[in-house]
Amino acid sequence: SGAVSGNSGSSCPDVKARANGVNMTMDSEAALPLRDWLVQQGIMGATQQELVSGYCEKLVALGVPLMRLHVAQSAFHPKYGGISVIWSPADGVTSETFAFTEEPSEQWIRSPFYHMIRNGQTELRVRFDDMAEVGRFPALADLKARGATDYLAASVVLERRDSSAGVDLDDLPEGVAMSWTTDAPDGFSERHLGLIREAQPYLALALKSASNRLMAQQLLRVYLGRDAGRRVLSGEFRRGSLREIDAVMCLFDLNGFTQMAERLPGSDLIAMLNDYFGIAVEEIHRNGGHILKFLGDGLLAMFGHDDMGKAADAALDAAVALRRCMAGRNCVRRDRDLPSTEATLALHAGRILYGNIGAENRLDFTAIGPAVNLTARLSGMHRTVGQDLILSEEVRRLATPGRHDMVSLGRYMLRGVAEPRELFTVYEGSGCA
Repeated sequence: SGAVSGNSGSSCPDVKARANGVNMTMDSEAALPLRDWLVQQGIMGATQQELVSGYCEKLVALGVPLMRLHVAQSAFHPKYGGISVIWSPADGVTSETFAFTEEPSEQWIRSPFYHMIRNGQTELRVRFDDMAEVGRFPALADLKARGATDYLAASVVLERRDSSAGVDLDDLPEGVAMSWTTDAPDGFSERHLGLIREAQPYLALALKSASNRLMAQQLLRVYLGRDAGRRVLSGEFRRGSLREIDAVMCLFDLNGFTQMAERLPGSDLIAMLNDYFGIAVEEIHRNGGHILKFLGDGLLAMFGHDDMGKAADAALDAAVALRRCMAGRNCVRRDRDLPSTEATLALHAGRILYGNIGAENRLDFTAIGPAVNLTARLSGMHRTVGQDLILSEEVRRLATPGRHDMVSLGRYMLRGVAEPRELFTVYEGSGCA
């Protein structure tokens, strides 16, 4: 018959399954190489996928008839709420991210993991010959159809908390949920369960290490940008640590935002900003650029490359594609009676200082220098020249001839610049498709 076991007052494995001291000692000794391996992998910074793959292979080598391992962890990411890693002998390791939602999905609510968390259980055991238990969880019915005979799930909280306070299902603590499934005719033996339980805390701790590093990578990438996030994580975080590099700077700016902010509801204004920024970031990233910072209703990006000709081509490709996408999106927004506006782009190439600037306890990883300043000056010329895309002579000279139809706008004196500068735009038909 099926059985469900739990312990709401502790995050340790079920003590009844390990009450026999001799068995516990034998399990500990047999699991020692696996535990040592998990500790070493955690120290070395192995990924979740590497940990799960190696752990399962070693568990099978110890004689555990594993059909499937499922690991679920929270994802500290603005878009994804969780990550799922699954191992099977046939498919190896696969992973899936789940979009963050305000309301929990039906699939999650009807899962064994949710049942455990809601009821304060740290372990759940189900034998598949108990149809009443299997029928409670659609995921288990699917496993039974694939030949599963026995199922063990465990949850481990990975942060300090008052175990008597219960769990807020809307604000779950950091933790990991794991399940082991077998298709062996007799299910898991007590020896199999002992090996799994002995190594379980080590697996959870190694997964926490991998998750923390992944979280740092993702959050730094989201908040600082792809290149800056990678550099900070690799150790470039001292104040004043700057590098001189050549880059093409890009300044994207929305028109008339101040006036719109005075008449639009806040929710509509933010939705519009996110819509336009989503387009801009996608096109800049698609062409190899890096977002340095958001500037209210605009953003500053750079295109860096050992070959500045390729950087200029990438920046121009991104600008032209972005101009097309903005025109198309505005057609859609107007059709839906949503607020819309136009955008301007300015491109300039030159030497910049790239790195950490700020105070000891608040730093910004950004770019400064004359090239950045001149890009801002170009951005202020859009009304004067009547064009939404302006590029400098430096960008025109670096770009591949004939790749884009670059047209001179004439020579102008720019504020703070001693000599007149020739400005250019890219000619291209535009409009709603």
